[in-house]
Amino acid sequence: MKHTSDYLIVGAGMAGEAAAQAIRSADGRASIVMLGAEAHPPYDRPPLSKALWKGGKVEDIWRPIDKARATVQLARRATRIDRAARIVHDDAGNGWQYGKLLLATGGAPRTLPFGEGFIHYRTYDDYLRLRKNVRPGARIAVIGGGFIGSEIAAAMAMNGCQTTMLFPGEAIGGHVYPTGLARSVTDYYREHGVDVRSGVTVSGGRADAAGATLELSDGSALQADAVVAGLGITPNVQLAQEAGLQLELGGVRVDAHLRTSDPHIYAAGDVAAFSAPALGRTLRVEHENAALTMGQRAGLCMTGQDAPYDELPFFYSDLFDLGYEAVGVLDARLETVEQWVTPFREGVVYYLEAGRVRGVLLWNVWDQIDAARALIADPGPFDAANVRGRLPVAG
Repeated sequence: MKHTSDYLIVGAGMAGEAAAQAIRSADGRASIVMLGAEAHPPYDRPPLSKALWKGGKVEDIWRPIDKARATVQLARRATRIDRAARIVHDDAGNGWQYGKLLLATGGAPRTLPFGEGFIHYRTYDDYLRLRKNVRPGARIAVIGGGFIGSEIAAAMAMNGCQTTMLFPGEAIGGHVYPTGLARSVTDYYREHGVDVRSGVTVSGGRADAAGATLELSDGSALQADAVVAGLGITPNVQLAQEAGLQLELGGVRVDAHLRTSDPHIYAAGDVAAFSAPALGRTLRVEHENAALTMGQRAGLCMTGQDAPYDELPFFYSDLFDLGYEAVGVLDARLETVEQWVTPFREGVVYYLEAGRVRGVLLWNVWDQIDAARALIADPGPFDAANVRGRLPVAG
């Protein structure tokens, strides 16, 4: 069956929902259709590893897509784009003709090669599946020491689970934090009851309804009631790639107005590779702020408004009683300059490269994102002597 709409959004996540709201705000009469691969309407993703494990309510995660007056097709996967005819085909045999198309397809979690039964944490269904296993004393193994792995491990420990954390590096967040901070965070997790096994990877495993067994690189075996893998995502670019759109950094290349190499097709969120003038490079960012702002700007641009995406996105995390906000490039291989009020508890870390500030980590420091963005845009030159103290930190 063939359907026609002014605006078609492939992806029913945060970016797609933000785009639908922006389109509706600019065009009250437009027909908007959204195709979502999940069975659930748009929801906020961060609470899945944060608020919902600390007393947050499920009813608070749902985004108000009804206000956009869009036709939302759930459990519907787009399979092919016919650019010449401007039609998207789906797995139910429908064709969706569009005036403008937004690809907000997000990403799929990287998976363990050991069969079924493991939770590759990404979606609301993954949250529900893990929630069934969480009770005081439950044995939860978390694979990964990055963004999602560290949040889930903290959440499990705070809910009374016997939590084991496995990752190949020397410390939690070792590829992002300065060495001293990474070691301090790792010690902090151990103090909070997490069995942190740094430098240990999973070489094999099996899982079923009764639990899981992992074979580890140190020769030992680990029994768990549930195994959660936080191994990052792979952007869903299959549609774009098969349609011949330009790709970059594993995502879909967009211009300042979030147009792809086809002027009728836009991209936003995890899948979009965009230019960041303040950094002089192309980025692809997998965080809430980027999804919401990019989606909103893409929706406006699709209606003909001049709303370029010119914002350097920020991200944040909660790790037990620690929390941070960050903007720019956080890479432990860069020169790092630390400014602590209380060592590893409250302060700022600046990431320098070739005399420029490339990233800022605000560790238990709040309301400084705009100032950090301005510092990154400043041509400097900066070094360890003159950058320390650039951002105020309350003592």
